[in-house]
Parts: sequence; structure tokens; C-alpha cells
Amino acid sequence: MCSKICYAIGGAPNQVAGSAASFFLQIYLLDIAHITPFHASLVLFIGKASGAVTDPVAGFFISKSRWTKIGRLMPWVLACTPFTIISYFLMWYLPPFVSGRVAWYLTFHCLFQALTTLFQVPYSALTMFLSTDQKDRDSATAYRMTMEVLGTLIGASLQGQIVASAHVSPHCAVNPSVNTTDSWHDTPSIPDPSDLLSHQAKVYMIAAGVIAGVYLLGIVVLFLGVKERDDRAIPFCKGLALTMKHGPYVKLTASFLLISTAVQLEQGNFVLFCTHAAGLRNHFQYLVVTILVSAVVSVPFWQKFLQRFGKKCAACGISWMIPFAVMLVTIPNLILAYFVAFVSGLSIAASLLLPWSMLPDVVDNFRLQNPHGKGHETIFYSSYVFFTKMSAGIGLGISAAGLEFTGYKPGICRQSDDVILTLKLLIGAVPAILILLGLLILLFYPITEESRKETKLALEELRRSHQSTENLDSHEKDTSV
Repeated sequence: MCSKICYAIGGAPNQVAGSAASFFLQIYLLDIAHITPFHASLVLFIGKASGAVTDPVAGFFISKSRWTKIGRLMPWVLACTPFTIISYFLMWYLPPFVSGRVAWYLTFHCLFQALTTLFQVPYSALTMFLSTDQKDRDSATAYRMTMEVLGTLIGASLQGQIVASAHVSPHCAVNPSVNTTDSWHDTPSIPDPSDLLSHQAKVYMIAAGVIAGVYLLGIVVLFLGVKERDDRAIPFCKGLALTMKHGPYVKLTASFLLISTAVQLEQGNFVLFCTHAAGLRNHFQYLVVTILVSAVVSVPFWQKFLQRFGKKCAACGISWMIPFAVMLVTIPNLILAYFVAFVSGLSIAASLLLPWSMLPDVVDNFRLQNPHGKGHETIFYSSYVFFTKMSAGIGLGISAAGLEFTGYKPGICRQSDDVILTLKLLIGAVPAILILLGLLILLFYPITEESRKETKLALEELRRSHQSTENLDSHEKDTSV
């Protein structure tokens, strides 16, 4: 129990930082750093792409790592932590120059994404080393996802409460009529970019410092509370070729690739939608908290649900957010917005818990079909994170480029109708289509509850036979001596 809790706490810091970036980085780049939507799309996409490219590279080098006193995976977690904290803090720093800001944010966003990958791949692979029992691993995954969703809540709440004042402008507080003058539309609400001590810049740096402290605390708990078991590794390239041919893995990855892209689009554009399209400028931080509180409290519910009705059946809960998100887009209303936020939290919790609960089943299925191969866990996890990050980067890049194409102007109180329509599509129609396609692919996922039980029994028999063989070999050596 203690090991599971410490393992779960160790995953929270990555989600704290990632949540703050998912919800607020785009609006920070547009309204605080004065970067055009096109350049913001480049920063978001290339940053995600760098993290995605790092996944297989990390999996390759981790699989080649030697066993140390603290394990084979833990040294990677510890080594990347200080650099991750530094890059995260500098990602929210407003530099004194204007012309080179795109390069500045691109550099540190890429570093942050790559370093979080070096943490995420070995950390997620630790699931397979906590226990050989499926129920224990599912339980550890539930603990982990509860803490990660709680970390997402902490990150968004801290960031939202600290930086909320950076996006409130007195002359935007009045709700204007439809026939608003052009001068009102074009009045900037952001500070002079040369003012490095502006209130907006300072509150973002304070938020970055607080989250960096949380990051460090979680890693210390992980290191002190989790011990890693040794295992022999198969060659990375051979293992990668085998995983890419494994049918259940391909279907699972393709399904949640689309679903995670939909969730990333919701997160990346939700603050912009509330600010510019729904007239909820003064409520966005509370709506974000509502989403994440709902997600945190519903993780135990989903864990019980998938244990009783099966994991594929629990995936239907991801679709709950679709009709309510469409209602919010078509009928912007404060009470409806909070209800949509609550239901969206339920769906997001399911989308976060299920892939990490189903991936160990895929690994067990692969083990059964390849009984002589070991150490392939990092290959499965690194390639899965690669595909999800790459798809999320493409989605966020396209959404920011769409805002550029429709004429988004940073700092004005009311955007054009084309921009508002684009934000509505990015919150409503596009995620709905992606989620439905992902669930359609998941229908063909072959691992059922019955096959999971059969795999469990077969693996237990393989372990017993392997242990008997090792005992026999040891006895023969002793007799020879």
C-alpha cells in the first residue's frame, strides 16, 4: 500500500506542470508574450513534437541501461528532474527582448517536453515492476491516476488563481452590446511588452516558482517510497518491431491517440473559449477547477465500474462530454457551463484512467505470445507516449494556426466572429468527432475480461515452470560442485 501511494504521488508533479501548460500556455503566448497565433502554433506543435521524438529515443537508451543500486529506471527519473524544473520556470519568463521571444519560448518549451518525456517513460514503465498480479497493477494504476488527476487539479488551480488577475481588464468588464464600436474592439488590454516588471509577467513567474517546488517534492517521495525489481531486457529495435506488429497494442494506441487529441484540444482552448466566445472571462478559473475536481472524485468510481463491467464498457463514459459541450457552444450560459464542466471532468477521468489500465493487459498479452522476451515494458510505454504526444502536438498546432488564419488579435476585448466560430468548433465539433472515431476503433480491441483471466492463468503457469527450471538448474550446479 505504501509503495503504491508513493508511486502515485511521484506521478503528480508531471501532471501539475503539464496541466498548467495545457490550460494557460497558449493564452500566455498570445496575450502576455505578444506572440502571433502562427508563431504560438509553432511553439506548441514543435514542443510537443520534440517530446514525442524523445519517447522512442528514451526507450532505446533506457532499455540499454545497466542495473544500478537504485534500479534501471529510477536514475533516469532523478537525473532529469533538476533540468525539468529549470526549463519549466524559464518557459514562463518574459525576456527583455521582443524579436527573439519566439526562439526563447520554442527552446524552453522543447526542453521541457523532452525532459518530461525522460521522466514519464521510466515512471510509467514502473507499473509493471510493482507486481505481477493484474489486480494489483490495476489498483496501482487507479492510485496513480487519482493522484495524477489531483495533480492536474492542483496545477490548474494554482496557475488559475495566481494568474487570473493577468487576464482581467477594467474596460472589458462591461458587457457591451452587439453593435460595439471598432475602437472598443481594438483597445489592447495587455501591458507594454518592454515593461518586464509588469503585473502580468510577475504573476506568471510566481506561479511557475510554486509549481516547480511541488515538482521537487513529488520526486523526493517517489525516490524514497518505490523500489525497483531487476529484469533482463530484449534488444530495443527487435522489441519495437514486435510491438508495432502486436494487434491489441495498435488498436489501443490508435483509439486513445484520437481521444487524447480531443482532450488536449479541450484543455488548450478552454480558457480562450471562456474568455472570448462564451462571455465567461471572470469565471474561467472556477470552471477549470470544477472540471478537475469532478475528474478527481470520479476516478474511484471508474475504477469500480471497470472492475465490475469491464474496461471496454467503461470507455463509453468518455462520450458523455460530447452532447453537453455542444450545448455549451450553442447556448452559452453560466449555469450550463458549470454543469458541462462537471460532466467533462467525468469523461476526462475515464480517458486518463483507461489507457494506462489497459496497457498492462496488452503487455501481458504480448508476454504470453513472446514468453522468452523480457524488458519490453519501456518500449510499449515510450512508443505509446510518442504517438499520443505527436497527435496532441499536431492538434494544438492546427488549432493555433486556425486562430491565426481567422484573425485572432491578442489583448482585445472582443474577437471577430470568425475567431469565435473557430473557438466553438475547437471546443465542440472537432473533439466530438475525434472521440467518436476513437471509440469506434476501440470496438475492435480484442482483449476482453475473459481473455484477461485466461492470460493471467497462462502467465502464472509460465512463471511456475520458469521458477522450477531455475531451481533444477541450481540443483544441478550444486550437485556438480
